[in-house]
Amino acid sequence: MIFKPTPIRGLVVIEPQIWPDDRGFFVETYNEKAFHANGIRETFVQDNLSYSYRGVLRGMHAQAGAQAQGKLVRVLRGSVLDVVVDIRKQSETYGKSFSITLDAGQAHALWIPPGFLHGFLALEDHSVFAYKVTGFYDKDGEVGVRWDDPDLHIDWPMAVDQLIVSEKDKQLPLLKEITSPF
Repeated sequence: MIFKPTPIRGLVVIEPQIWPDDRGFFVETYNEKAFHANGIRETFVQDNLSYSYRGVLRGMHAQAGAQAQGKLVRVLRGSVLDVVVDIRKQSETYGKSFSITLDAGQAHALWIPPGFLHGFLALEDHSVFAYKVTGFYDKDGEVGVRWDDPDLHIDWPMAVDQLIVSEKDKQLPLLKEITSPF
């Protein structure tokens, strides 16, 4: 596995080795020794999957408090534009976003430590997105910001009328309207 730091401290792209053959391929998606050797020592407590049609936008969410979540995310089928925003108050990159296209064929993953908003846009029908998380779901710890907050400067690659966004996500506040718990 290759662990590539991003311009935002703590955020890491993980590129696993893919072993293809005439049957398909094999890939190791998690190895505790490799992760620990690269500074990711968290314990994962839950795995989640979401299934989305093209144009589904989920985000921007974080979980704070006793169950603050770090997330190891990847795509198992299809492709997504994965987006994170740093909301760590003492960070030099507070309010800055990072985007990466994740697709099943490359098998890349993104490590998102606690302190980041997270969201993604499904670029293909039948996209399956996998999350390994470090905290259990806690409704009281939910944090969210609007996906279309102009201060975040996120370049979503679809027109607004093509997006499928939940009513809950449409009602989230702007970043300048929240006090970050991180």
